[in-house]
Amino acid sequence: MAEVVEDATLDEMLAAARAIMPRAYVPYSHFRVGAALLNEDGTIRPGVNIENASYPLSVCAERNAVASMIVAGHGKILAVAVATDAPTPTPPCGGCRQVLWEFGDVDTPVVAEGAGGVRARWRLGDLLPDAFGPDDLT
Repeated sequence: MAEVVEDATLDEMLAAARAIMPRAYVPYSHFRVGAALLNEDGTIRPGVNIENASYPLSVCAERNAVASMIVAGHGKILAVAVATDAPTPTPPCGGCRQVLWEFGDVDTPVVAEGAGGVRARWRLGDLLPDAFGPDDLT
């Protein structure tokens, strides 16, 4: 069961995701994504997407934020925020949902914000139903 994350914290996370978004390296798609994860100690870890001329080697903002979290010595995601300039909120892609599942749980809130402040909110378990995770390997 995920911890309750206050709306003010989600607002702060979205602000962090939006603030980091200009640092995305997107010379091919021009689709900037900023992400922010809330760790168990209350730290917000940002990330941006980084594209590569060899497209499969590109890395999503959410996975870069997870890498930052792991490097900092943390291993639990309490909430996820994603910001883009798309007209509608953009949830994490399928691959990112799987990576987020590794460190979150069914009730982890995922909030996304598109252009003009339009928002959507999900639970990670709704975005990745019947997920495969660490418990399936025991």
